Amino acid sequence: MKAHIDRDGCISCGLCADTCPAVFRMADDGLAEVHVDEIPPDAEEDAVRCQEECPVSVITVE
Repeated sequence: MKAHIDRDGCISCGLCADTCPAVFRMADDGLAEVHVDEIPPDAEEDAVRCQEECPVSVITVE
């Protein structure tokens, strides 16, 4: 599985980085970013939860 964030729509709430730090983090510019190429199997459920709970729906997990 892979994750993607449309950073143009990110509001820097930090929910994804708090929920799934194995995949998401807050970048130096204050926006969230994906910091892995492949989502680790043990983080897949949390990554999907981030997609579902993102308040601006900018996270895609495939």
